[in-house]
Amino acid sequence: MLVYLHGLNSSSRSDKANRLRDGLAPYPVIAVDYDAHRPATAIAQLHTRFAQLGATEQPLVIGSSMGGFYGQYLARHCAFAHLYLINPALTPWTLLADRIGEVMTSAQGERYRITQSLIDATRPYGIDRPCDGTPTTLFLERGDEVIDARIAETHYRDCGRLFVWDGGDHAFQHLDAVIACLRQDLSL
Repeated sequence: MLVYLHGLNSSSRSDKANRLRDGLAPYPVIAVDYDAHRPATAIAQLHTRFAQLGATEQPLVIGSSMGGFYGQYLARHCAFAHLYLINPALTPWTLLADRIGEVMTSAQGERYRITQSLIDATRPYGIDRPCDGTPTTLFLERGDEVIDARIAETHYRDCGRLFVWDGGDHAFQHLDAVIACLRQDLSL
């Protein structure tokens, strides 16, 4: 099975989640909802979810943006068969710093403010050295206006399979190519 981890302010019903489910059918794709704007809670919710999957199968995990950040951390604490990352927010403390004070709304309609304490709460879940044997594939668009793709490209250049496109944006315009890669990896 493939487990999709959405980004900040997104949900299991996002366009990416729906397109992954449709594009990979009949392969099972589970998209989970979690509180992405609360780092410790997000990790606890996702860790519990992966523990519920049991030892019967190591899931493939695909994380987008903050979902990629959390997926990268959880891959070191849960058994994943493979980690796929779409424009991952690997250093959220740098990308959120310019947004301190902004009010955001989660997909569930909860309003919250970007604060320094929220930013600091992401730091314990950062991974400095991702080359630890967890099989990882990255899908990056250099045109992402939110996340600098060079960060992930640098972190994973020696240990990940990289697909990098010029252009694009944070919504990610090459999802069809991601689905084609996943279908090939899954032999669908």
